[in-house]
Amino acid sequence: MAADELNIQTLIPCIQEYLINHRHEFLRQQNSIEILETIYQHESFKDLWNFYLEKICEEPEILFKSDKFINLKAPLLELLLKRDDLNLDEIIIWNDLIKWCLAQHSNVSQDVKKWNKEDVTIMERAIHRFIPLIRFYDISPEDFLSKVFPYKGLLPDDLITNILTFHMVPNKLNINVQPSRKPKNISDSTLIKPQHFAIIASWIEKKNDSHYNVKNVPYCINLLYRASRDGNTPATFHNKCDNKGATIVVAKVKNTEQIVGGYNPLFWDSCQCHKSTKDSFIFSFPDRKNFQSAIVGYSKGDYYSVQNLLQRGPVFGGGDLYEDSIGTLGTWSSTTDYSYNRIHSIPKNNFEVDDYEVFQVVKG
Repeated sequence: MAADELNIQTLIPCIQEYLINHRHEFLRQQNSIEILETIYQHESFKDLWNFYLEKICEEPEILFKSDKFINLKAPLLELLLKRDDLNLDEIIIWNDLIKWCLAQHSNVSQDVKKWNKEDVTIMERAIHRFIPLIRFYDISPEDFLSKVFPYKGLLPDDLITNILTFHMVPNKLNINVQPSRKPKNISDSTLIKPQHFAIIASWIEKKNDSHYNVKNVPYCINLLYRASRDGNTPATFHNKCDNKGATIVVAKVKNTEQIVGGYNPLFWDSCQCHKSTKDSFIFSFPDRKNFQSAIVGYSKGDYYSVQNLLQRGPVFGGGDLYEDSIGTLGTWSSTTDYSYNRIHSIPKNNFEVDDYEVFQVVKG
């Protein structure tokens, strides 16, 4: 920031470019609140501001899980809550907003049941500017009842009426509902976030050195199958996923934060056959919360790149990664590196998974 303060304007574009291209990890790891507020105060750092704001929206945990989140200035919090690309569930945003408001008024009890009229007035004034920014209609009825309704004294009466109408008789609601914040390129997955998909989409395009961000991914995905929801059997997998074009398979290793999977650029079917392609790959996120842990192994292009077997779910390679339900449901295996470059973080031999999902990949 010294360049701006010393009015050395010609250095500013170079500084911004350097920080964006070479120090994105530094920006992510340092004090996110101080960085955001400092950049915000310097109009000359527009590119850096846009970059960092986008990073926070992609990975809001950088900010919202920080111990210093409660110190964030109200105008900056308002700017973030206005963003359509803020990648947080709305109920989490609401919970964090309540936490932030309470931190600004430490004399107000954390227990809403203990509030008096003065407490309600104080909190209503603190939260008033943010209420129009919350996408209440994206909050489930259960969460609304247990986590929002107790604070009904902070909300306009007509808003509460509209939300109740929306959940009970939605056809009777005659207002425009704000669009969801979720990026359009991610389905309702319980295993991956938009950031995972952005990285996987980059691998589809063989972009190994520079990845897409959640805003410029040229693909959308549709959830075709979830084992825990649809039935964890090969028959159900084939019924849901055969002849649907290119797909991504994601499995969560049991009792860990690891996810493994693969990309089939062709299509699944029940032909009892194998197919060759150089565009398929398998992958691993040893820690799905750490996007930098991602590892990919591309197909060697042999005859067994993708196998279509009635008695199994997805099969990548000649034993490289496959659903092994012939043994026990919920069991996967990785026994060779016959068809793909070996990924050492994928468990060897049989391993159990908590769940797995299959997504159709659509260009555009």
